[in-house]
Amino acid sequence: MSYKKHSIPPAALVAIERMNQLGQSQKPFFFVIDYLMQKPLVIPLEEVAQHQIFYKIGDKTNYHFKQKTSESTEVVFEKYPISFEEYQHSFTLVQNHLKRGDSFLVNLTKPTPIRVNLSLREIFERSEATYQLLFKNQFVLFSPETFVQIKSGIISSHPMKGTISANIPHAEKTILEDKKELAEHATIVDLIRNDISMVAEKVWVERFRYIDRVATNEGDLLQVSSEICGKLPENYAQQIGSLLFKMLPAGSITGAPKPQTLEIIKEAEGYDRGYYTGVFGIFDGQNLDSSVMIRFIENTPQGMLFKSGGGITVSANAESEYQELIDKVYLSK
Repeated sequence: MSYKKHSIPPAALVAIERMNQLGQSQKPFFFVIDYLMQKPLVIPLEEVAQHQIFYKIGDKTNYHFKQKTSESTEVVFEKYPISFEEYQHSFTLVQNHLKRGDSFLVNLTKPTPIRVNLSLREIFERSEATYQLLFKNQFVLFSPETFVQIKSGIISSHPMKGTISANIPHAEKTILEDKKELAEHATIVDLIRNDISMVAEKVWVERFRYIDRVATNEGDLLQVSSEICGKLPENYAQQIGSLLFKMLPAGSITGAPKPQTLEIIKEAEGYDRGYYTGVFGIFDGQNLDSSVMIRFIENTPQGMLFKSGGGITVSANAESEYQELIDKVYLSK
């Protein structure tokens, strides 16, 4: 299998120039960038709602959250995942590449049809996550994962790798001592450290493998994260778009090394991720906060799809990875 270096799409070049211009003038803006960087949007912050795009990023939002219109509704949420046999076919393809040394880690995702008696807007209103986005009537997401933050010239990333049900006895100890999970997490930390080193003058790991708790409609999940930091050059705002796009697609939802892994993903998944696993965020004129677009529900002509997945290493178990894909299909609460 031959691998090609992915060139930057023309639309991405336009977005980079626009972000750099806005950054240089310290004008706040919103951005949303799809997985393959073919349909990025960059919008001055005060104009975002005009496009029927609503966000919540930490304590910043352009949406008026009133009393939740559907909070008294009994929520119906059903998921119809692909068969294990279908998943195993893609898993085996990925494993063959891993065994040949084509990649060290591949993030394998699949779409799951769901049935829910809530609209995308109602899901957005009911969700409780650090990062939320309602993109027209096309998709909604409630992501717990930071892509990068920039504060006072320091760039940081918080990749999440490793998920377990909090209901499992000794769940935290179990996942932190799992050798497969440790290897996968260490690979991602190394990849993100390399990505940040492309834009920063100095890079370090601030925290390694700490636990976040995520509430879902099916019980809490524990997720393992790390924090990697770097010091940006003084003129970073003037090249804010160039910096961001150098690090895309996000390493936590691709794998390593990136060029080979992107080709493996394309071969193994057999569907279009679209905006799923892209990034979105805001630049306030000084600082930036952004998220990886996971926990993602999309409206399609065939009904709603929930896209999810996880990292595959050479020591991964197909049954466990299949279950993780299903466990990540949930509603935030």
